Amino acid sequence: MEQKKDRALFIMKCLLCAYVVTGVLLLILALLLYRFQLSENVVDIGIIVIYVLSSFLAGWICGKKAKTRRFLWGLAMGCIYFFVLILISLAVNHTMKDVAMHFWTTLLVCAGSGMLGGMIS
Repeated sequence: MEQKKDRALFIMKCLLCAYVVTGVLLLILALLLYRFQLSENVVDIGIIVIYVLSSFLAGWICGKKAKTRRFLWGLAMGCIYFFVLILISLAVNHTMKDVAMHFWTTLLVCAGSGMLGGMIS
């Protein structure tokens, strides 16, 4: 029982770290957008890069701790990161309209980069 609590706490710490990185990188992207009047395409690419880096980091950290089946732990972290991202988006927008447009692509990007982070760890 204690081991499950420790694992759940560690997963929460990994997610917190990933979302702190996401927040900082989104703030930097917003400042770049303000300063340089970036186009919509550049901002979209920046957001995708932020998702990749954050999911990769969560998978890498979790893979370091897991020792076995690291790619599965990384995949799980990427998927959990994505679903928390969806919940936050629904809480803010109150609709599935924006979420549904890129649902599968974003899921694959987050899950794949999390799994890659776990494999490299």
